[in-house]
Amino acid sequence: MKYSKEEVMQYVAEEDVKFIRLAFCDVFGKQKNISIMPDELPRAFEHGIAFDASAIKGFGDESRSDLFQHPDPETLTWLPWRPEQGKVVRMFCSVKYPDSRQFECDKRSLLKKAAEDARKAGLSFYFGEEQEFYLFELDDRNMPTKIPYDSAGYMDIAPEDKGENVRREICLTLEKMGITPESSHHEEGPGQNEIDFRYAEALEAADNVMTFQTVVRTAARRNGLCADFSPKPLKDAPGNGFHINVSVRPDDSKEKLGYMMAGILEKTVPMTVFLNPSKESYARLGLMKAPRFVSWSAQNRSQLIRIPAASDEFRRAELRSPDPTANPYIAFTLMIRAGLYGIKNKLSLPDPVDANLYKADKNLLMKLAMLPDSLEEAKAAASADGFIKENVPKEILDLYCS
Repeated sequence: MKYSKEEVMQYVAEEDVKFIRLAFCDVFGKQKNISIMPDELPRAFEHGIAFDASAIKGFGDESRSDLFQHPDPETLTWLPWRPEQGKVVRMFCSVKYPDSRQFECDKRSLLKKAAEDARKAGLSFYFGEEQEFYLFELDDRNMPTKIPYDSAGYMDIAPEDKGENVRREICLTLEKMGITPESSHHEEGPGQNEIDFRYAEALEAADNVMTFQTVVRTAARRNGLCADFSPKPLKDAPGNGFHINVSVRPDDSKEKLGYMMAGILEKTVPMTVFLNPSKESYARLGLMKAPRFVSWSAQNRSQLIRIPAASDEFRRAELRSPDPTANPYIAFTLMIRAGLYGIKNKLSLPDPVDANLYKADKNLLMKLAMLPDSLEEAKAAASADGFIKENVPKEILDLYCS
């Protein structure tokens, strides 16, 4: 349900809400929040709530430290793991200067603008997310370890799969918060899990990613575990992927999906630093179903983009290179911009590569472009690219590429 400001204030008054969390994320996707009391809510809606931006990397320094959070009432949700009496709710916020100008590094507003530009072109982009994570044990001081919670494999069941009840708690919590998980299962790595979401429009989908990671980490701790979303938690086990399914509507022809895919393929190398922003990201790529080459095919999990077996409203393209350290607002923004570029210019898809690229002949592989081999290569590709400079504010680009 999407609330108005008046409905939020009514909900807070009628549902015994005692704390309101105003949330946003930093440039690299780490969620931040400040809690206010119900009496402060009218001020938050009218003027915003100030915070010290100099304490957050990329948000300013001591000479220009005041920024304001402005809550989006449509994102109101309660936090089911908090007490029933004296509820805690949360809203995502936009970030603005004291004079109400939009802050350049506010990624949520960046995505909102991209989605608005798509709508002006008569298009809507929908995203469905698949995020993988590991469950590790805690030590005797409740600090995270690298000891997997179980040794189960892909789609195993209990008792080998010890994460079953944790995933159940995560899915039920998300449902209470108005988010629809499609499926959940044990992944290939020991202690590795995956939960997939039903598609949603871009901004809602990115918000769902941020909520999901909070719920997973909270549920893990409630069960005496820690959740790890890093790209390669264990050297000899599969990395964590953030597979992004994207479709465009109205999809009145297969050509439109092809144009969108062609745009993403053409721009994927300079986009990579935003999809894979850590050094560890590059230890994952090219191994254990994580792509290395710029290619596509139907159903083929060795490709950068695959077309899953589906039809009608579920027909989509799956981008397989991102990992969960990516900021979803920036990732979705760039995918929309690249998709619009492909559709506007009616770019032709290259021929599909119907081969297992982990076992393919070297002569075939030599014909394919490669994703960056390191974070340094990814930074260089982004810094030199006109498409990135046009669609990523300089302040954000400098932070990622410095």
